[in-house]
Amino acid sequence: MRCLNVVKAVYVKHEVSIPEGVTVEVNGLKVKVSGPKGVLERDFSHARGVIIRKDDDKIIVETFLANRRRKALVRTIAAHIANMIKGVTKGFRYKLKIVYSHFPISVKVKGDKVVIENFLGERAPRIAKIVGSATVRVEGEDVIVEGINIEEVAQTAANIELATKIKGYDPRVFMDGIYIYARE
Repeated sequence: MRCLNVVKAVYVKHEVSIPEGVTVEVNGLKVKVSGPKGVLERDFSHARGVIIRKDDDKIIVETFLANRRRKALVRTIAAHIANMIKGVTKGFRYKLKIVYSHFPISVKVKGDKVVIENFLGERAPRIAKIVGSATVRVEGEDVIVEGINIEEVAQTAANIELATKIKGYDPRVFMDGIYIYARE
């Protein structure tokens, strides 16, 4: 008996609702979301075979003759659009905690960089890049990263955390560093 390749799901569709106060413009595979906190644009032209359309108060992402990859792509694009809508309404915030037991760490924001000084007593400062339009502020022992684009905010927080990564020390003993502890 031979096994035939049969397409199980022919049509896949995912809907994202648009809240009040948010306007969404769809031009082919380009999506522009405007809200009270700002404007985000994204180009999904790499997603061949996927259709994005606006229908009243929702965005519909769909595809025909879907295989496993296209099904995943539909859900991914819908999640990106949902994150864009959340970003222009509420925004995103990552909180990082400055932890030290040996040497007091000094954290300053200079332009588009975060400068970490006196980490483990090092003379040279460690530098983390601020990506895009994310804003960083230091409040006591906390570093707060905010913005409307989740990718920029998350990458900035990861850059700060990775700048204080220690190699060659036992992490159970040397816990000095800056660590993400909350996402909002």
